Amino acid sequence: MPKVIFVGSDGPEYTVDATVGDSVMAAAVKNGVPGIVAECGGNQSCATCHVWVREEFVPLVGPPGDMEDDLLDLAVAERRDTSRLSCQIRVTQELGGLTVDIPPEQP
Repeated sequence: MPKVIFVGSDGPEYTVDATVGDSVMAAAVKNGVPGIVAECGGNQSCATCHVWVREEFVPLVGPPGDMEDDLLDLAVAERRDTSRLSCQIRVTQELGGLTVDIPPEQP
């Protein structure tokens, strides 16, 4: 089972077991990771699961799609080149160890 590491804005790390095929957001919600609000439940209609993907994982997760790109413009926290909605990142074995930073604010 791949692990996903969430780093909170104030420093704590949360390492969770993630199920292949689930979204990174679902792994966070199932494990009670603070800061991932997931208001729309992964329906790609809000930006409350915004994360910053660590540089070494950007090639593995790929770029955001058009709709996700538009939603990231609405995020409360700073948009970065590595910004993604965690609901749009599917967990794979290759993503084991994926590390994402949680912005200090979500909408």
